Amino acid sequence: MKRWLAFTPLLMLVAVAVLFAGYALKRDPKVQPHALVGKPAPALSLPDLSTGASAPIRVPGEGPILVNFFASWCAPCEIEHPQLMALKAQGVKVVGIAYKDAPANTQAFLTRLGNPFAARLVDRDGRAGLEFGVTGVPETYLIGADGVIIAKHTGPLTPDKAEELLKKAR
Repeated sequence: MKRWLAFTPLLMLVAVAVLFAGYALKRDPKVQPHALVGKPAPALSLPDLSTGASAPIRVPGEGPILVNFFASWCAPCEIEHPQLMALKAQGVKVVGIAYKDAPANTQAFLTRLGNPFAARLVDRDGRAGLEFGVTGVPETYLIGADGVIIAKHTGPLTPDKAEELLKKAR
């Protein structure tokens, strides 16, 4: 009986390993959570980066917009920045939300790389990111004129991915 007690921790470890292996083999790492797609965008107001005044993420009735969660500490955000500048040049309205970032760092980031955003908002505590279901930055949401989230893109925007999002807005 004492021998079986000695093997109990080893048996428990093997059981846990089997459970984790079973989960990992069935999980597709490319699957992105898109829980809010097809649902109304959260109606939130956040502080403006420049003034600190509360501003809505989107104004009801305005046309389709892109909402981009980014941060100065995020290397992929720097990689996608030229694409955001290209979208601005095309006349696409992009609202930037600085996710869990110090406003001074965000301002320095935008001063160094350029400002592609029609509105620059601050989500210092990550509350808006939580409401949107942000899993990491950068993430971009396409919100239709009716306020419904049409699409979500996780990771840096590329020209192809940006075009895919814009086609969904038309």
